[in-house]
Amino acid sequence: MSLIRSVIHALWMLLTVVPYALAILAGTAVGVRGLPLYRIARAWLDLSIRGARHILGIRTRVTGMENLPLGEKSPAILLVKHQSTFETFLMPTLMPHPLAYVFKKELLQVPFFGWAIGRLDMIHIDRNQRAQAFNKVVAQGSKLLAQGIWIIMFPEGTRIARGKKGNYKSGGTRLAIDTGAPVIPIAVSSAKCWPRKAFIKHPGVVDISIGKPIPSAGREPDELMREVEAWIEAEMHRLDPEAYPGAKP
Repeated sequence: MSLIRSVIHALWMLLTVVPYALAILAGTAVGVRGLPLYRIARAWLDLSIRGARHILGIRTRVTGMENLPLGEKSPAILLVKHQSTFETFLMPTLMPHPLAYVFKKELLQVPFFGWAIGRLDMIHIDRNQRAQAFNKVVAQGSKLLAQGIWIIMFPEGTRIARGKKGNYKSGGTRLAIDTGAPVIPIAVSSAKCWPRKAFIKHPGVVDISIGKPIPSAGREPDELMREVEAWIEAEMHRLDPEAYPGAKP
């Protein structure tokens, strides 16, 4: 049954992404920019998450929404545990502010999906040019934060298997310190239902836990990232204890 559901959901995603991507491309062709295009993209992401709920049986349980900063222009940098594609689609549907992802430029080549995100206020980087890439993140990130757009990054850099921990990189905390924005750690147990790089998904509950904002003023990037890492990984043990059978209670 999980295989059949996964096939149906994949077809659902494939069929629905085309008109929304074309709408974004058409909008840019007539001079539309910014928030209207983001709203189109967010509508498709919401459709995808609802599809996951109704077709795959994946439900979400969110805690910590009260920890998000208040204020129309309050800045924030979200640092999120990365286990699957699910949280990539989910986060914009949850957050009260538009989000700008920092992502590798290769995604721009993905038909329809990549073409569309290339027209949004996102930050695409060349990972082979690290110094230039970070300078671009700071320059664009500062402008976006000033507009009330939050930056979202996955500090492990790639999707990590359930029960595992990747290498937390300090790019997100460096950006926070350079811009003065607080960081918000977020733990996500998506791999319980949507495993890393897996086609077959399973019904269940994905927990999303949002931590309290951590001020960046006066901090060092590596030291701040260690605090973020410690919170996220401790929270992952709490949210998904079955994934860490050898861990102490």
